Amino acid sequence: MSTATFYAASRLAGATPPPAHVVSRSIGLQGLGQLFDGFFGAVVGTTASVENVGLLGLTRVGSRRVVQISTAFMIFFSIFGKFGAFFAQIPLPIFAAIYCILYGIVAAIGISFIQFANKNSMRNIYVLGISLFLGISIPQYFVMNTDIAGHGPVRTPAGWFNDILNTIFSSPPTVATIVGTLVDNTLEARHSIDDRGVPWLVPFQRRKGDSRNDEFYSYPLRINEYIPSRFL
Repeated sequence: MSTATFYAASRLAGATPPPAHVVSRSIGLQGLGQLFDGFFGAVVGTTASVENVGLLGLTRVGSRRVVQISTAFMIFFSIFGKFGAFFAQIPLPIFAAIYCILYGIVAAIGISFIQFANKNSMRNIYVLGISLFLGISIPQYFVMNTDIAGHGPVRTPAGWFNDILNTIFSSPPTVATIVGTLVDNTLEARHSIDDRGVPWLVPFQRRKGDSRNDEFYSYPLRINEYIPSRFL
């Protein structure tokens, strides 16, 4: 989910698609953040926030300074509980309505990437259709066949194995991604590279593929002087 969120954020911010080394760097820093989450006993792990990406598209504000200021506010509210309690009193239906809008924006951004592929190709129509259908039907089957105790359709003697498979196949985005990736990379067709929109994405995946990459993806402040992006 985080990888897709990176691409959605770059598109909403008007930046170039993140190169491969930037995505790898981001996933690595995210893993480092999860390590510190465990050290400090955090309830949740570090991950890319889908709702914040939707907020980026809604407000059209893509400045790092906004993230820094909001981080300071979150630290302040976590230390002084009285101020945090004020925001905790916001009715849940308001949060639900906001999330419907924010997640809808991110979902629309994901669908908009189809414009770079040939939409008249039957191959692409097949890949898209089967990914969407199985991405909805398979998780629905797993959800309907999960009992009150949380045991899903996969029930082997290994409990950890059951939890992994039941969790993966209960997630619609995960199932759609797996099916789409598998079918798109195994189904042969004439001119499949051009039809899939790969030529549009390839130039941005190189470190020097676009002159704007350093501008968008270099570290903030003076961190780039100590950890240059070209080394990661």
